[in-house]
This record gives sequence, C-alpha cells and structure tokens, in this order.
Amino acid sequence: MFRTALRNVLAHKARLLMTVLAVMLGVAFVSGTLVFTNTISDAYQKSSAKGFDQVDVAIRPEGRQDTGDTIAKEPKLTGALLDKAAKVQGAETAIGVVSGFTAIADKNGKLIGDGFQSQGGNYWRTEDPRYPIVSGHAPKGEDQVLIDSKTAERAGYKVGDTVRLSIDGPVLTPKITGIFTTDDGNVAAGGSLALFDTATAQRLFHKDGSYDEIDVKAASGTGQIALRNALDEILPKDAASTITGKQLADDQARQIAEATSSMRTALLVFAGIALFVGTFIIANTFTMLVAQRTKELALLRAVGASRRQVTRSVLVEAFVVGAVAAVTGLVAGVGIGAGLRSLMGSLGGTVPDGPLVITPGTVVAALAVGILITMLAAWLPGRRAAKIPPVAAMGSVHAKTTTKSLVVRNTIGALLAGAGIATVLYATTLSSSDGQAPMGLGAVLLVIGVFVLTPLLSRPLIAAAAPLLRAFGVAGKLARQNSVRNPRRTAATASALMIGLTLITGLTVMAGSLQSAIDKMASSAIKADYVVSMANRNELSPQVEKTLRTTDGVTAISPLRNAPARIGGDTEYVTGVNGAAIGKLTDLTVDHGTFRVGGSQVVVDDETAKDHHWTAGSRFTVAYEDGRKQQLTVTGVYQSTEMMRGIMLDNATLSPHLSDPADMQVMVKMSDGATASAKSALQKALGDNPAILIQDRKDISNSIAQIFTLMLNMLYGLLAMAVIVAVLGVINTLAMSVFERSQEIGMLRAIGLDRKGIKRMVRLESLVISLFGGVLGIGLGVFFGWAAGELLGTKMATYELVLPWGRMAVFLLLAAVVGVLAALWPARRAARLNMLTAIKSE
Repeated sequence: MFRTALRNVLAHKARLLMTVLAVMLGVAFVSGTLVFTNTISDAYQKSSAKGFDQVDVAIRPEGRQDTGDTIAKEPKLTGALLDKAAKVQGAETAIGVVSGFTAIADKNGKLIGDGFQSQGGNYWRTEDPRYPIVSGHAPKGEDQVLIDSKTAERAGYKVGDTVRLSIDGPVLTPKITGIFTTDDGNVAAGGSLALFDTATAQRLFHKDGSYDEIDVKAASGTGQIALRNALDEILPKDAASTITGKQLADDQARQIAEATSSMRTALLVFAGIALFVGTFIIANTFTMLVAQRTKELALLRAVGASRRQVTRSVLVEAFVVGAVAAVTGLVAGVGIGAGLRSLMGSLGGTVPDGPLVITPGTVVAALAVGILITMLAAWLPGRRAAKIPPVAAMGSVHAKTTTKSLVVRNTIGALLAGAGIATVLYATTLSSSDGQAPMGLGAVLLVIGVFVLTPLLSRPLIAAAAPLLRAFGVAGKLARQNSVRNPRRTAATASALMIGLTLITGLTVMAGSLQSAIDKMASSAIKADYVVSMANRNELSPQVEKTLRTTDGVTAISPLRNAPARIGGDTEYVTGVNGAAIGKLTDLTVDHGTFRVGGSQVVVDDETAKDHHWTAGSRFTVAYEDGRKQQLTVTGVYQSTEMMRGIMLDNATLSPHLSDPADMQVMVKMSDGATASAKSALQKALGDNPAILIQDRKDISNSIAQIFTLMLNMLYGLLAMAVIVAVLGVINTLAMSVFERSQEIGMLRAIGLDRKGIKRMVRLESLVISLFGGVLGIGLGVFFGWAAGELLGTKMATYELVLPWGRMAVFLLLAAVVGVLAALWPARRAARLNMLTAIKSE
C-alpha cells in the first residue's frame, strides 16, 4: 500500500502539481503573514530598546503632587543633587541626562526619522562614555552639534557640515563638530540623535538648569542595590526616586511588549485569517481529489485491501504532497513577508529598519499547515471513501447524498447563521470596547453558518441567473444545470472566493465610512484654512505664532495653548486661544449662550458643562500653574467635536500664569483661502522647516485616515493570494466536473454541439460559480461593515454608513474575471475530448 501511495503521487503529475500548488499557496499565506508580523514587531521593539551599560542606578523626578486648590510645581533634578550623587559612597560617576525632540533635515530638506524617531540630548562634558566619538570633538555652544554615525551615513553628513534642525519650531543651523556611535535602538531602527553640550541642551529643551535623569555608575565592588540604598538617603523627600539598571531593563522590556501588543494582536488576526483560508482551501482541494479517485480506491478494496490500508495510503500521499508543499510554501512565504514590508513602506507606513525575522514558530507553523492539515484534510474524505462498499463505489464516482444528511446539514447551518446574526446584532448595542469580542464571535459563527448553508443557497441564487444564461442558448442552459448538479462541490468552490470577498468588502465599507466621518469631523469643527503643528505632535514654540502673525496674507490667527489648572479640587486642562479670532477659525455649534472669549469670559463644551453642572452665566474659580486664582464666567456652551473640546479662555488671561508657554497647534486663516501660494508663503516664513506640518482641512483628514488606508492596502495584498487560491479551487472543480462528464460531453458533441459550444458551457458554469461566491462575499462584507460601523459609531458622532458601490462593482467584476480565467484550461480540455472515446468511457 505504501508503494501504491507513492505510485499514485507520481502517476498523476498534473493533479500532483495542482495539489502542491494549492497547498503551497496556503502555507505561503500563513508563513508570509507570520514573517511579516514578526519582522515588524521585532523592528518596533528594537526601535524602543536602549542599553543600560553605563547605568547602575538612575535618579528620576517624581510626578506632580497636587494638593488643595493649587497646582504643585514639577519636581526638578538640580545640579546640586547631581553633585551629591557623584560623591555618594560606592558611586564612580554621575551623569546628568537631558533629552527632547530634535528634528534633523537631510541635505534635501526632508525630515530624517519621520518625526517621532527624531531625538536630541546632551553630551556630558568633554568625554561621554555613552556616546563614543569616532571623528571630531565634543560640541560647545548653540552653534555646535554632534550627530550619530547612522544619520551621518544616511544623509551624507560629515564633520564641518552645517545641518538644519529644529527643537520646537524655529530653525537652527549649527555646525557638526563630531560624529558618534550609540546603542540606542531608536537610531538603529531609522531614527536620528543629535547631541548638544549640557548647558545648550538645557536651554533648548526648556530644562532651566535641571536634568531629566541622573545616571549613576557604581564603583568596582559595589552592587546596584547597595548603591541605590546609599542614593536614597540623599534624595529630597517626594521629589525624586531611584531605580536600578536591572529594573530599568526589565521595565523597558515590559513597556515594549505592552506598546507592541496591540499591533501584534492586530497583525496576528491577519495570520489567523490566513490560516483559516489556507486550511479551508487545502481541505477543499484534497476532498475533491480523493473523491475523484473513489473508483480507484474501491478497486483496491475489491482486491483485498482493508479500510485502514486504504485510508493509510491516502494519508501517505497527503504526507508527501504536504511536505513538498510546506517547504516550497515556507520559502515563498519569506518572500511574501519581505514584499509586504516593502509594500507597507511604499504606501506611507513608517517601518523601522531591521532584518527579516524567521522564527522557529514560523517554520513549525508552515510545516504544520503543510503536513498536518493536509493529512487531516485527506483523512476525512479518505475514511469516507474507504467506508463505501466496493461494488457501489465502482458503479458511481460519488455516493449520492441522502435527504437526511442534507436536512441535518441545513439545520446546523441555519442554527449557526442565526446565532451569528444574533450575536453580531447584540454586539452593536454595546460600547466599542465591550462589543469587540461578541462581534468577532458572531462573525465567525455567521461565516461558518453560511458556508454550511451554501449548498442550499446555491440553487435559488444560481437559478436567478437563468434569464441571463438563456441568451447563450443550449450552452447557457447546460451551464446552469451543471452548476447545481452537485451543490456541495459548487458551494465548496464558491466559498473560497466568498471568504476573501467578505473580508475585503467589510474592510472597504468600514474604511470608506470612516473616511467620510473624518472628513465631516474636520470640516464641521474648523473654518481655519491651515493648522500648523510639529511633525511629532510635540509642543510648538510661541515664536511660531508670532512669526506667522506678521506673514503677508494672514487675516486671523490663534494658537491653542494647553495648561493644567485646578477646578473644584481636580486637575483639568484649559485651552488658551486668541479670543478675538477664535470665532473666525472654528465652526462650533453653541447650545446656549454666546460664543465669546476674552478677559474672565470663557466657553466650555457640553460634556464638561454637564460634568460640572454649568450653564451660560455660571461662575467658577480656577487655580493656575503659578498658584494664583481667578473667577471665570461661562458665556456659552458648545457641542464638543473630535477636534475641539474643553474650556477655552483668552491667552492674554492664561499666559501670564505659565512659566513656559507652549502651543499644541496654531490655526491660521488666509485672505485668499487655502491655496498653494498661501501654503508656500507660510512654509517660507517658517524657514521651510521639515519638522513643522502645515495642513489644510483635507490634509488633516488624510493624515487621520492614513492608518485605515494603509491597513486596507495591506489587506488587499494579503487577500490577493486568496483570490489566486480561489482560482485553483475553481480549476479543480471544473476539471473534476469535466472528468466526470466525459461520456456526457461526448454525447453532446455527437448530437451536434460543437467545440465552441462546449467551451462556452464550461466557461459559463465557471462564471456562475464565481459570481455566486462573489455575491455571497459582498453581501456578508456589507453586513459586517455595517455592524462594525455601528460599534465604532459610539465613539465617533459623525460616523454613518457609506457603501462604496464603485468598489463593490469592481469586486464583483473581479469574481467574474476569476471565473473566466479559471475556466480556460478545463474548457480547452473538454473541447478536445475525442467524442467516440468519451462515449465509450464509463
């Protein structure tokens, strides 16, 4: 039986190739997704990694300790504390650390590191053990800077060059005095690091002679715990705390895991989808292949083989096919993972640098999908074929389905589909966080239920195409009859396409609806032509607003300046605005009162007003950052939006109480509106600073929606493979159908149906099956898109369902193209059958 199994594998080379290809694509689908997820996750983890070789104990400031009605001052690590730490018994060195955002432009003026990866810091005195200098010397003064070696290599900088950079808006042009190396994972992942002398870094990062952290290295023979205990004795109470280097490393690993957990979970969903589709396709393909060999297996039973031997021979064949396909699929999957990463980068996604990651888990998963799942898929039909009596099997290729089995199948399918719909509808009544798990469960139940019910659904849906098929005469009529002749096989073939189109349609509906909601959100809240902000959303220097105010064409301008304040014993953030201009720059609906900001008059959003039981005319006392108090009057209550919310007061009232004023963004209105020349004028006024974003309403909408577009494009790439596998499934079905109907096709040829008619019949049959799967997939996708939108709508007031009719038409056309392409080889094979040989075949 073993030799028979191997002989069967090699005897049908076309069938072997098609099976290996189907299994290989399933394996590649899974392994490619896993390679991609592991590579991206590893790159992001390394981008957050930082070495602690020079840190045995770190001193950090404690957070604000708010008490009563005043805002406590932020504790600071002073130079005096640094000196004390350096003299503690067991301490070898103590370094004061200063850090902050520093954007570096390349020689073409483009930002290095995409903003969020652009960092700056201080170089300690003349020789800093954290940053070995490979060329040049330490910086001194605001006009000198060090840059890391990777940034220098990427941008082509060398010692002596002038570099353009920005801390909080204004452009600086220091000279590069040296290039250093670093173990900072952010740099290795594509970011940049610029270092100034300590005094300059403190001034640029607004540290006012203080430090963000003090790193202490232990002397030889002193342990981290002993040094930490010694440092704890000199720390001011409630102002600073210590942490060991080992704990820092452990905390960093935990934080990285937490930061990447959401991304990993989302990407593993892709792997789960890949596994589901891949498993389904492999099982479907092997079911058809074993069914095609039912006569052959029955003959083995007739000459003495037992049921176990027949089943075992099928499993051996599956093992050989699965092993070959697993290895080739794994290799293809590595290429797919690399391709998806490149695709993500080309579509605008920020992808840190890093090697392609192929973990043992990926290899095991590829082998498991390729071998174990293939053998499992072969075991079920092989066992079923072995149980058929040899005489009955040799008289008919397929045992006829009993009425009882169809009733049981339809009942189970209806129960699963009903439970899925009910669960999804229940999930839409919950909040977005609570409804995610029920929504996922309901989606799985509904998809499985529809899959089980597909044979029942195939007859009425395919019958609906009868009027169109009549236009093709006898070939069209025969194609319709052939499509419903074996509803289980038709359903299994169409389901592959259904699953892919369900996912892609659902995501497209959600993406389109979210884009529309974001467009409305941006346009409904803002009348300003431009919003100016830092590329990494850090705070802007007030100098930016002063510069723009004097720019030609600017008719109205207002910074948005957030600051903490104490109201009723709680800390809340208030937003300082230009009271005279804010009404011209925003478009907010006022529920009651008037929208007037100035002096002690403020406006509040409806949610804040509800929390404090405020209405127009209400008065409340606020304690500012400097401890001073003031009574404010609510002049109006406006409806909050995703863009604008909170308490707004005039900057002339707020700013005198702030020690270090900074703006989150600046809103600008131009005399000629949002035009290319107006944007160019603003960019020029700010020195063509790559660290600053100047966005109109459309830019804001696009930047928010970019993540959805990126995910959708990635899904398109992933599901393109599902379409290829679906094509193979249709080819298999049609090839098997042609094989079974050889005698029938010969008779049709004998009574006058020419070769063109035979080809047309097979093509139309393929087209009908593919469109059937496409209709089911698009229908389910719209339902899931609607349901997910209802869930998201709880957090986004402007959300409403938008059906992308154009794209759905393209998807249906794609299903038709799949059907036409899949029918090319089977139709040609059917047309070339010798009619006399076919008539004599059994």
